[in-house]
Amino acid sequence: MEKTVDPSRTLTVGEVARRSGVPVSTVHFYESKGLIASTRNSGNQRRFDSVVLRYIAIIKVAQRTGIPLDEIRDALSGLPAGSKPNAQQWQAMSRRWKDSLNERIEQLTRLRDELMHCIGCGCLSMNECPLRNPADILGQQGPGPQILERKLETGVAS
Repeated sequence: MEKTVDPSRTLTVGEVARRSGVPVSTVHFYESKGLIASTRNSGNQRRFDSVVLRYIAIIKVAQRTGIPLDEIRDALSGLPAGSKPNAQQWQAMSRRWKDSLNERIEQLTRLRDELMHCIGCGCLSMNECPLRNPADILGQQGPGPQILERKLETGVAS
């Protein structure tokens, strides 16, 4: 998807870093992960379309809420190339992430509430736990802390 870039509206990597508030290394990292894109000028220097500033703002907000980079990249890839996301597109991205965020909030709440009682059962050297895992029944479901890693919809009894 080659696009023509107006040279008067492009930014150097340093300008992008300064205007977006992230280090140059982060700009390079985002580019290497396919979150943003640059073109090369005749001197083979990176140039970024000014829309990259909006993309970086979205990336920063999404990262602060714990959205994985893969999900951020998927959401950004649904936007028309080189376009600034409008309010409607932002709302669509937000809705896309809402369920994932709610699930993480519920998992963290459960972790916080159960952390004082045990370490999730089925882990370390504990063969059984009379409080949460009598006869090591959770060990039959697989390795690791089964109580803390369970999906919300399975509802393992505690």
